Amino acid sequence: MADRTVADRRELERALRAEVRGEVDFSAGARALTTMDASNYRRVPDGVVAPYDAADVAAALAVCRSHGVPVVPRGAGTSIAGQATGTGVVLDFTRHMRSVVSLDPAARTAVVQPGVVLDRLRGEAGRHGLTFGPDPSTHSRCTLGGMIGNNSCGSHSVAWGTTADNVRELSVVTYGGAELRLGKGWGPPGGRPGAAGAPEGLRELVADRLALLRTGFPGGLPRRISGYALDALLPENGTDLARAFCGSEGTLAVLTEATVRLVDSPPARALALLGYADESAAAEAAAGLLPHRPLTVEGMADDLVPDAEGKGLPRGGAWLFVETGGATAAEARARAEEIVRGADALDGTVVTDPAGQRALWRIREDASGTATRMPDGSEAWPGWEDCAVPPARLGAYLRDFRALLAQHGLRGTPYGHFGDGCIHVRIDFDLLGEEGVRRFRAFSQDVAGIVVAHGGSLSGEHGDGQARAELLPRMYGDELVALFGRFKDLWDPAGGLNPGMLVRPARLDENLRFAVLPREPVDVVFGYPHDGGDFRAAVRRCVGVAKCRVEGPSSGPEVMCPSYRATGEERHSTRGRARLLHEMLAGEVVTGGWRSPEVHEALDLCLSCKGCRSDCPVDVDMATYKAEFLHHHYAGRMRPAGHYTMGWLPRWLRAAAPFAGLLNAASRVRPLASLAKRLGGIAPEREIPRLATRTFTSWWRRNGTPGSPLVLWPDTFTDHLSPSVGRAAVRVLESAGLGVSLPPGRVCCGITYVSTGQLDRARAVMRRTLDVMEPLLDRGSPVVVLEPSCAAALRTDLPELLADDPRARRLADSVRTFAAVLEEHAPDWRPPRLDRPVAGQTHCHQHAVLGDAAERRLRERAGLTGELSGGCCGLAGNFGFERGHHEVSVACAEDRLLPSVRAADADAVLLADGYSCRTQLDQLAGRTGRHLAEVLAEGLTGKPADGV
Repeated sequence: MADRTVADRRELERALRAEVRGEVDFSAGARALTTMDASNYRRVPDGVVAPYDAADVAAALAVCRSHGVPVVPRGAGTSIAGQATGTGVVLDFTRHMRSVVSLDPAARTAVVQPGVVLDRLRGEAGRHGLTFGPDPSTHSRCTLGGMIGNNSCGSHSVAWGTTADNVRELSVVTYGGAELRLGKGWGPPGGRPGAAGAPEGLRELVADRLALLRTGFPGGLPRRISGYALDALLPENGTDLARAFCGSEGTLAVLTEATVRLVDSPPARALALLGYADESAAAEAAAGLLPHRPLTVEGMADDLVPDAEGKGLPRGGAWLFVETGGATAAEARARAEEIVRGADALDGTVVTDPAGQRALWRIREDASGTATRMPDGSEAWPGWEDCAVPPARLGAYLRDFRALLAQHGLRGTPYGHFGDGCIHVRIDFDLLGEEGVRRFRAFSQDVAGIVVAHGGSLSGEHGDGQARAELLPRMYGDELVALFGRFKDLWDPAGGLNPGMLVRPARLDENLRFAVLPREPVDVVFGYPHDGGDFRAAVRRCVGVAKCRVEGPSSGPEVMCPSYRATGEERHSTRGRARLLHEMLAGEVVTGGWRSPEVHEALDLCLSCKGCRSDCPVDVDMATYKAEFLHHHYAGRMRPAGHYTMGWLPRWLRAAAPFAGLLNAASRVRPLASLAKRLGGIAPEREIPRLATRTFTSWWRRNGTPGSPLVLWPDTFTDHLSPSVGRAAVRVLESAGLGVSLPPGRVCCGITYVSTGQLDRARAVMRRTLDVMEPLLDRGSPVVVLEPSCAAALRTDLPELLADDPRARRLADSVRTFAAVLEEHAPDWRPPRLDRPVAGQTHCHQHAVLGDAAERRLRERAGLTGELSGGCCGLAGNFGFERGHHEVSVACAEDRLLPSVRAADADAVLLADGYSCRTQLDQLAGRTGRHLAEVLAEGLTGKPADGV
């Protein structure tokens, strides 16, 4: 299967379009989005096909077979060993073949398509008190097809086993076009007429090598994922073809449908947290807890959770998370307490609160991302990600593993499924230089020897892929590995399915995704302080775990990624955009550099909500990357009209202030408003906001009492569009004994210039602001910022754009939110008691940059009960006003904000501290949202904030 020319690819694309009903996309953008999974590897495909159904799969395979083109099945692309990357055609099952076909509660089975997300299946099964047992940490986005391909496990495998333990029947299509139905026995399940089970010759192969199959596989391993599970075909093991297929990584046939087993889901759960002196002590204790029949035994050490006490963990240097279940909360708790009493731990506690359990599990589930950064900020990578040893050997293995790390001068953070003897780890390999790659290879060879010496499996969860397949002879020996090759050839004699994986593999140090990046730093404007000032390192942050691909709506506080939840397209996820930026820097598939239309198109629907800055496990900051890209993309050429209208909003609002009444009247004349929106690049569906006829600063000049050390920031939105917020804040702060002053001159955070990528102008505005603020900074004055987006810009964008100006960091450190300044400087003040429920939304920038703990406490003290929704309102400053964005803006609002408002009590207070959030509520729901300051001021005076 030689490299194809452009003409070959075009002919292949034409042939596929003629035969396949689903999408066929050979564009540079589609290819760039699928060059990588969550591993260290990168391979460039010819194109992507999203099959509509099983017939489409067969048709696509027939076309590829006739053209001699390999095929790679792909789900969520979260594989860590490289098996979801490949040349040829990628079959994307997440677009159409993503349904739960049927669910039989009595039989405890479900029939699913390969692209169905695990949490969707679990949600439907949960209505019947059932669940699918295996649950990888990527359960919110991984697909059943990918789980079957990798034989995934998850934290509950001590109770419910691996995916292979929970599969009943599989429908597959081979590269040669054979449609097979796999179950137990050599024929199709139930002897179905017209169907076939095993490929021809497989029965004879097994019969000929019974002795090798009975002696060649290590025992005592609950997690043996490496290689093909040929021992499942032994007669004493039930000749289970479906089980043997699990873990084959798309190398045998393409899955089109699966019948899976469901298990009872305990109605109540409790979490026993056990603290141990160190990692080895926790590992050695894990196996002893298995007789208690827990649902999970997960382990991690303090190098993964440095602030353990702040996260509610007991004393110790390492911890076990042991979950128990029961018919009632009391039963689950009693089982957890029994484990705490019986465990030889330094300390232990039991958590029964569901929210508390979710917060603790989030630490574990985010580990595949958080472990990619060492405590000093240096990078760490997969590559030796998930070996498994017999649980009783885990402590000894970890000591040997740590010693080998030290011997090679490497660092890693092990964690994982201690009850199953399976360890995950990210290691600080230097995969950018030749010497580092040589060390990566040498370490992999040495650690394989240690795993085998402990009776283990090179892979205990994520499969071999390219990362470990080369090392399989160390584990199985040459004879059994040769048998793997014969097994593969019976299914796929042409070698068309996922070549280079499992058998006849590529070397583990080939196809590394970093090799294509430029060797010299990229000239950028932002400082990227967490990445050593290197934009390449910032883009490398995305390791592909795809937490941004979670389907909405979500019930938690997370914001990321609103545009993906609105469109469901990979290019509109944080990961997709990071992948495109990676390929932009590589210049092989995406060739336009900063002028790339593929990157521009993907970033166009990024709301700059900053949600990824906090919700992404590796802190990818796509809002900053977008601003950087737009700066370079439009350098020296005209920008969209919206960049000049909404990007320069502070300037236009200052100019318009004297004519606010006249302009408000004109904006209500439909022809004039339509003309203004068309010229200004504003969506025709939007109403032009009303301008304040009296700005906040003009009110202050007449009514304020200057001289206080506390500075109130007169942001553009408060000053010109919502002056009632400023007046209310002054009233509340004064009632708390905190007089305020305004800056002695005009200030601006620069957020509108940043969000439109006008970074030179943003820097100029920020420097002028620092000149104004310098005397106040010298006094150490706290700066109260009422608009969350402005506060976030001052905290992050300001010091990252003006890293050379020490005043920028001083101002950033001075910024306080309204609630935070009350808590810090008036701790004894009692807010008015309002005793009303609340609804609305925490501003996305507040969530991502500032945090809302002080706001929560202030609401509680005021008797404002209930939770605000997460997510993004969808207006997001200029985004929702720009032409072409209205549909996505509405979809984002409908994800969480608008449903929460509709479901609120009639007397609920609608809180929205951000001007964008209030505007979205007004324009889409006809409801008035208010800043917390306005609500409290009304409680103090008994009249609306406009009368304050």
